[in-house]
Amino acid sequence: MKKKKEQSAGNTARVLSVEEYLSQIDFREDDFEFQHKDGFEHVDTNFASQGYWKEALARFRKSKGAMFSLICILLLTLMAFVGPSMNEYTYDQQITVNQNMAPRVPGLEKLGILDGSETMRTSTGSKEINYYESNQLEDTWYWFGSDSFGRDLWTRTWMGTRISLYVAILAVIIDLAFGLTYGMVSGYFGGRTDMVMQRIVEVLNSIPYLVTVTLLLLVMKPGLLSITFALMFSGWLGMSRIARAEVLKLKEQEYVLASRTLGAKSLWIIFKEILPNIFGPLITQTMFSIPHAIFTEAFLAFIGLGVPEPLASLGSLISSGYQNFTSHPYMIVFPLLVMGLLMLCFNMLADGLRDALDPKMKDM
Repeated sequence: MKKKKEQSAGNTARVLSVEEYLSQIDFREDDFEFQHKDGFEHVDTNFASQGYWKEALARFRKSKGAMFSLICILLLTLMAFVGPSMNEYTYDQQITVNQNMAPRVPGLEKLGILDGSETMRTSTGSKEINYYESNQLEDTWYWFGSDSFGRDLWTRTWMGTRISLYVAILAVIIDLAFGLTYGMVSGYFGGRTDMVMQRIVEVLNSIPYLVTVTLLLLVMKPGLLSITFALMFSGWLGMSRIARAEVLKLKEQEYVLASRTLGAKSLWIIFKEILPNIFGPLITQTMFSIPHAIFTEAFLAFIGLGVPEPLASLGSLISSGYQNFTSHPYMIVFPLLVMGLLMLCFNMLADGLRDALDPKMKDM
């Protein structure tokens, strides 16, 4: 009993000592105020809660390569629509007296750059000529030069860029309309439906692309319609595989099972429940398919299945410039630079979107 009393007395003494200590503290009113009274913008800024798309946009803006490529694509798109009207020539206008004119730009000719002169190599040596001076065309300007028919390459290059952009938009539509729907339906239903649909994909993928192009060349006339059919034949296969793989991962998730239990239809579940959760990888795959489609158009034009004359595409301009490369190399340089820049920018943009939309890249 004595020990219990001593322990209780000791506990009471300790409590009293704390109370006495607290009573000696001089509390002030500003001790109970927030440090930042004017707002909370500095509170927990590093770990502020953000939505998925907001974080993806922030990561995309930090990518210098992706932002640079986006700006270049916008500039090239602007030039594709504005460039052909920046001079007095049209894409099909032929001036026979102005054939094979080297590039000549106002203001730069005084510096000896793009002044209309070119070096011709012959069997006896090389000779520098300037058709502008020899033909007394002081007021004539061809910024990218002229071809063997006397047509302005500046106008034709930007008209060809329009064709490439059309092909890019066409590739996006085909991916989303055919590949996305095909892959999601195949992955969601599975079983015999998936087996039959995937065997069709394997058959189409096993046919060499050159054979497909040759058959199109035999049964169709060269033009945008043949290019469209060439892309529709096999351009969507990659997207269908990506969409099918993503659906296979998500179709057994709890929210999908809950929607199915509540009586939701299959198409509703596919396009309302699963599609928003796989939109990131699909956007990335779509952006990667655009350079492939542009290259496909250039390849078709190079073998004679491109747009017919007098229309111009970057592929047809490169093909005609290749034929005159030894004598007039400038004919291939500018269309090749524009197409190369366009494909490079789309690839860099796809890389930036992939890094921005991948949740695993959040802390990198």
